[in-house]
Amino acid sequence: MSNPAFIPLAIRSSYSLLESMITPSDIAKWCKKHGVPAAAVTDRNNLFGALELSTKLAESGVQPIMACCFDVTDGVPKSEPARISLYAQNEAGYQRLMFLSSRAYLDAPDGVPKLQRRLLLEETDGLILLTGGADGEIARHVLKGRMGDARTELATLAAAFPGRCYVEITRHGTQAEIKTEAGLLELAYGLDLPIVATHDARFMAPGDKVAHDALMCIANGEYLGQEDRKRVAPSQYLKSPDEMRALFADLPEAIASTVEIARRCAVKAEARSPILPGFSNGGRSEPEELRVQAREGLELRLKEADRLYAERDAYFELLEFELGVIERRRFPGYFLIVSDFIK
Repeated sequence: MSNPAFIPLAIRSSYSLLESMITPSDIAKWCKKHGVPAAAVTDRNNLFGALELSTKLAESGVQPIMACCFDVTDGVPKSEPARISLYAQNEAGYQRLMFLSSRAYLDAPDGVPKLQRRLLLEETDGLILLTGGADGEIARHVLKGRMGDARTELATLAAAFPGRCYVEITRHGTQAEIKTEAGLLELAYGLDLPIVATHDARFMAPGDKVAHDALMCIANGEYLGQEDRKRVAPSQYLKSPDEMRALFADLPEAIASTVEIARRCAVKAEARSPILPGFSNGGRSEPEELRVQAREGLELRLKEADRLYAERDAYFELLEFELGVIERRRFPGYFLIVSDFIK
């Protein structure tokens, strides 16, 4: 990374299900084509693609930046979540990022993942925060003319992420961006905080917009002919470094911050053996416990069966064969997890 021009920090991948058409392989090829030495994927509330992204980019000589975009809620029912993005600087930051992503799903009673605001402000070491651009809480205050509330919110985030809070500026062409950018810049300069330019890329090239529209229709149960359907801006393709520098020609420091953030991040997802909970009951090993549960389950099902298609012994012979396969593949733990979940 001798003298890069721009680092993309807000690519949304196909792991943001039905929101993006961009794959980790696409990103790796794009980075090589444009000489971009690093890239971050900020999928929505999840790190599903973290390992594949790390592998694909690292194999291409590109630095993967572990990051995630979160929908943050204060817990008030029916309140609209605000967006922020977090970037892992080191292993501690990546572990926290994984924890927050898990909690976004586990703490969502309605099944829609959201991150509780109090968790965002706790244990922030190793994490860099971007304020969410026009979709962040600060911009929403600005849009409603509440500059005092916006300043308080930004000051709170800056205190929770000392030296690691960046005011995010996006230029997709939306009315919210146009109406809030001046206020965001005023707040950033007033609190002496850095600004950073990002671009929420959802497809690779301008010509992919129609296909992405179809993808969004599938996601939202809509059809292409609807005028009021959900859609993203035509500009939300993966812009080249030259395009981004031209777009932010009046704010070169916002482009420079993308490189600064990349240089501050030095961790990637690593492949590891599965970490599974241990199962034991009465001192039995996992294979022994699986055999006990499987035989008890078969006995119960045979007892409830209206009729048998073979002698009872045939069912137990098949069970023994299947258990043998499971044990040779060292999968008893997996099956016990499923069994425990069903119970």
